[in-house]
Amino acid sequence: MALLADPDAPTEIAQHMARVLPARLAQKSGQGRRFSVEVVSEPFTAGTEDLATLMRRIMDRRRAENWDIVVALTDLPLHSHGHKLVVDLSHEHGLALLSLPPLGGLRLQKRATRAVEEAVLSLAKPRATRAEEPPRHQPLGRFVSRLAPVHPGPVGEDEISDQRYVVSGPRGYLRVLAGMVRANRPWRLVPGLSKALAAALATGAIATVNSTIWSLSEALSTPRLVIAIVGSVTLMIGWLIVDANLWHRPTDASPEEKKRTSLYNASTVMTVGIGVIVCYVGLLLINLVYALFILSDRVFASTTRTPLHATEYWTLAWFVASIATVGGALGSGFESDEAVRAAAFSKREQERRNALHDDHGDQPSK
Repeated sequence: MALLADPDAPTEIAQHMARVLPARLAQKSGQGRRFSVEVVSEPFTAGTEDLATLMRRIMDRRRAENWDIVVALTDLPLHSHGHKLVVDLSHEHGLALLSLPPLGGLRLQKRATRAVEEAVLSLAKPRATRAEEPPRHQPLGRFVSRLAPVHPGPVGEDEISDQRYVVSGPRGYLRVLAGMVRANRPWRLVPGLSKALAAALATGAIATVNSTIWSLSEALSTPRLVIAIVGSVTLMIGWLIVDANLWHRPTDASPEEKKRTSLYNASTVMTVGIGVIVCYVGLLLINLVYALFILSDRVFASTTRTPLHATEYWTLAWFVASIATVGGALGSGFESDEAVRAAAFSKREQERRNALHDDHGDQPSK
């Protein structure tokens, strides 16, 4: 069998699966069967999110390579009849398509391995056994019960697929959203924005030794410091999204496209938000250490009339981190749109958005 995986995260997940699947499949299938697993990394979702088109591509690859079974993995969220797809199967053609985001943001490797395992065991059943029951009514063992709120989805008569599982409702939406954010790996945003970080660190270093900032940090109450945090983080998030054109616009006025657009935009806000918060915490710690080494108790007390204790160090670092975040937002304007997208999105999502920009004739990035 083969695991056909989109580049980046799906390929990494597939490579890990390939080390454990043969033994697990052989143990659970019984009858002394053996399985060999081949991983093929290629962008099979390039240029389309249409489910029928993707299934045809997978079927063509299976025929070309003469694979017995092929399971394709992608980190793009796919949709079917108004639902968010988890897995599509064709028992007749021995193929399955797994969308990773509906598996959620936690324990993704474990959940993905379990889903592929159940799909392969279903596809590997002898034809005589499968003929006793229509494929679209065959359960996938523990797949549904362990991955609730996954449930069977509708399959059209003219589709290659004969069995489908989807998620729906608020819980399903949140799982897909969490999976999309995880696929984007928001922690990569921090090292990916070198110019913004340089501006933030420079702003923080200057602000830490500024006597006016000392006085302001002592004068501000805790609620105002909280407002400074929220304001600076919100400004950074908004600036990155607007300046780098990260906001997704619907391609048509259909309700399904509007839902899809809201999902993409929600994942963008959460991805950038997590990255900015990580950046803020890092700035806070750096500024705190910098203040511990640089500030003089005598000079600070003569300016603010307050002894320099742990509370003063913490409050100053807190306030300076908020100022530095604003400086970082301004510094992000020097980053190219491509650099911000590369830092904020997975490879598949970058390619999808770039194709969308090309189709709509957007202006070239700065």
